[in-house]
Amino acid sequence: MNTVVLITGALAGIGRATALTYARDKARVVVSGRNQAKGDELVRELRALGAEAEYFGADVRVEDEVRELVDKTIARFGRLDVAVNNAGTEGRPGPVVEQDATSYHNTFDTNVLGVLLSMKHEIRVMTPQRKGSIVNMSSAYGKLGGAYASVYVASKHAVEGMTKSAAIELAGTGVRVNAVAPGPIETGLLKRFTGDKEARADLVNTVPLKRVGTPQEIAEVIKFVGSDQASYIVGASIPADGGQTAG
Repeated sequence: MNTVVLITGALAGIGRATALTYARDKARVVVSGRNQAKGDELVRELRALGAEAEYFGADVRVEDEVRELVDKTIARFGRLDVAVNNAGTEGRPGPVVEQDATSYHNTFDTNVLGVLLSMKHEIRVMTPQRKGSIVNMSSAYGKLGGAYASVYVASKHAVEGMTKSAAIELAGTGVRVNAVAPGPIETGLLKRFTGDKEARADLVNTVPLKRVGTPQEIAEVIKFVGSDQASYIVGASIPADGGQTAG
């Protein structure tokens, strides 16, 4: 039986690379986001690789849409084996004194509420199966502080806490919850976050490998953590950051 995988925030960067990685393994893949045209284009690519694939649009900040996304996945494929909660935003970088309720909610509603609602409904269908794996997307900033990124950093610390708490609740049910914590990865988010070459160079200098990672490198980690090969990994946050959090 081919693995059924649901990926939120699947239309670019790490999410897209993860979808393509699963498709090459002939998984059955549901990709989600908020752009129908890009979703349809991605589905064509996934099917060309031999995967069964569907795009279902959803805004992870809206519970009814998350519920419907999970229910559509079950209606289409009959089960849900792996859920990758990848939808996220960098928010509005800047000093703490420039942050406000709007920048807080814009970041936390996607990065934290979105993960909470996604887990809630994924667990709802996985628990009766007695099997399932949830992979939440954290960040190296879920373990570190970061100047001019306080709200984003706080949101990733929250993801780490929710991941551990959910994993403890579900231990022994057959449903595992973990996180993957990338460092700087070559994505649109990184380009928006750093802004210019000087800021990018400063960030790369915090990485012992002295380079940014690729979405494909993170996709491979996600696939492993989500698989039965990682069956004894529960409530962990797996760093994939070029050594950024090592020292």
